[in-house]
Amino acid sequence: MKREYIQVRCSIYEKKLLQRRAARAGISLSEYIRATAFDKDIVERITPEQVETYQMLVQYKNNFTRIGNMFKKRDPKLAREVEDLAREIRNHLKNFKK
Repeated sequence: MKREYIQVRCSIYEKKLLQRRAARAGISLSEYIRATAFDKDIVERITPEQVETYQMLVQYKNNFTRIGNMFKKRDPKLAREVEDLAREIRNHLKNFKK
C-alpha cells in the first residue's frame, strides 16, 4: 500500500506533458512517474486510428500475397517483386506490434 508522498517541482508545460504521456499509456500520473523512475517499459495504448491502419496494412499484405501467387506461373519476376513488397509490409506490421 502506498502511503508516502513525494513532491516534485516542474513547469506547467512539464506537468501537462507528463499527464498526456500517462493518459496515452492508460495509467495514472503517479504510476507513470514511478514507472519512469524505475526504468520500467511503458507501453502506450493503440489509438483507434492506429488499429484501423494496422488492419488496412494486414489486408494489403494479404492482397499482395494473393497477387504474387496468381502471377507466379505467368511472370516470375513480377511475382518476386510483389512477394518482396508483401514481405516489406509484413516487416512493418511486426515492428508496429512492438
